[in-house]
Amino acid sequence: MIIVHHLEQSRSQRVLWLLEELGLPYEIKRYPRDPRSGLAPPELKQVHPLGKSPVISDGELVLAESGAILEYLAETYGAQAQGEAAQLLATPGSTEYRQLRFWMHYAEGSLMNWLVMKLVFMKIPRQPMPFFVRPIARKLCATVMARLIDPNLKAAMAFIEDHLTKNTWFAGERLTLADFQMSFAIAALLSRANAAGQCPHIAAWLKRVEARPAWQRGIAQGGPVLMSA
Repeated sequence: MIIVHHLEQSRSQRVLWLLEELGLPYEIKRYPRDPRSGLAPPELKQVHPLGKSPVISDGELVLAESGAILEYLAETYGAQAQGEAAQLLATPGSTEYRQLRFWMHYAEGSLMNWLVMKLVFMKIPRQPMPFFVRPIARKLCATVMARLIDPNLKAAMAFIEDHLTKNTWFAGERLTLADFQMSFAIAALLSRANAAGQCPHIAAWLKRVEARPAWQRGIAQGGPVLMSA
């Protein structure tokens, strides 16, 4: 039995969606975030040394990192799935394969860095601090967001929007692992980037994802995708 060690409002929602698409039985072990820090609880370190989610257990295997988990599940169980869920990988060397690999890496290697920074700098001014420090913190954070974070998020949105004007899904014209990996980042991007309303193709992609019964079942199991800012 596959066990998903699921931290609420985290990247492990990608894993639940994939498991539902593949039609695999699984068990969820739930971990709440610390109500003050928003961080994962120390109990997760008993599962994996990193103490982060997602982590899955499959027999004796314990595997962390959402991209590695998605690839493992598709490679190990994809062939026995039904319909399009059996074709979530791509033929090595093909254009579709290169796109799949690119977006699998881009989601965490480039995009999520800026999204995490945005969340952090939005939260800093609301943290406990001496009253005379708060205006300084607010101004500093606003400056960093305006000059560094937001321009990079705007460039990312333009890049992704342009790609989705030419492709129905991230690797081409069918659903692949790239869409699972990008799902959390896109939800965060539309939530935190100032130009979200200017990207109809990104919004349309997310609507296609959210309309899928497997996505809806995953949400019912795991709860909301994002932490509040």
